[in-house]
Amino acid sequence: MSPVEFFADHTYRMVFFGTMTIGLVAGALGTFAYLRKQSLISDVVSHAALPGTLLAFLAAVVVFGTDGRNMIGLILGAVIVGTIAALLANAITRTSKIRIDTAMAVSLTIFFGVGMLLLRIVSNGSFPGKGGIQDYLFGNASVITIADLATSIGVGAIALLLMIVFWKEFALRTFDPDHATVLGFAPRVIDALMFTTIVIATVIGVKAVGLVLMVAFVVTPPAAARQWTRTLPGMVMVSAGIGAVGSGLGAYLSVALGRIPTGPLIVLTLFAIFVFSMLFSPRRSIVLRAIRRSRARADLKRELQREAAIR
Repeated sequence: MSPVEFFADHTYRMVFFGTMTIGLVAGALGTFAYLRKQSLISDVVSHAALPGTLLAFLAAVVVFGTDGRNMIGLILGAVIVGTIAALLANAITRTSKIRIDTAMAVSLTIFFGVGMLLLRIVSNGSFPGKGGIQDYLFGNASVITIADLATSIGVGAIALLLMIVFWKEFALRTFDPDHATVLGFAPRVIDALMFTTIVIATVIGVKAVGLVLMVAFVVTPPAAARQWTRTLPGMVMVSAGIGAVGSGLGAYLSVALGRIPTGPLIVLTLFAIFVFSMLFSPRRSIVLRAIRRSRARADLKRELQREAAIR
């Protein structure tokens, strides 16, 4: 399929721009999770987004008698529960001797278990509008609507705005948490704001790619961007660009190559960019390091041979 035919189709345009928005926001905000060595926090958040969206759906249908599929309501539920899950993992580490990776695994399993229980309740119940609610488990980019895209752009813009407004606090908390505390920044407040932005970056993509694959959108772009830049602003911008380009390219290829599932192909595209970055980035290239080591060994060998000849 040619690019002209691709962009002439409304559904394909929604998939393309929707996934690009998800990749851009997740790439930018995932940088802080990556630098804090908590990349898997996005996995915790994405799994917690399932009970969050289901609770929002049940509250809208049962309590308020409104449309349970409202995108803003579902995102709000996912953000609240996802933030609680992220803060719970960090609270466990802060108040005990349990390491952060173990705490994240505990939080993930608890919330995902609750989510699967709620999913069974919704599936077996006679709730209006419950059809397709399982898309939040595995993702379905083809169901992105104009309203979904507008909501994702608006909510993602809020998360990016929070990052810009609290840039200094986020940076200090990431690189020098003790100094941030000495300067009077409340660590719990900063953590709550930071993880809220990461939660938003994660949950806006759950509907399109599913909670299982969403972690790749938050982890892979920063990991690739780190190979190209040393500064935090540069890393955030490069990561956002990689997330957007990789997601858009993956969405296009998923259609052009014969309607391959969008989420998995985007993940593979992001992985290809990461591998390319590892191999060919000027500062950290595996290929260049191998060439330098080979030249160094050759120079050392010639030097030893020269000294042997002199003797």
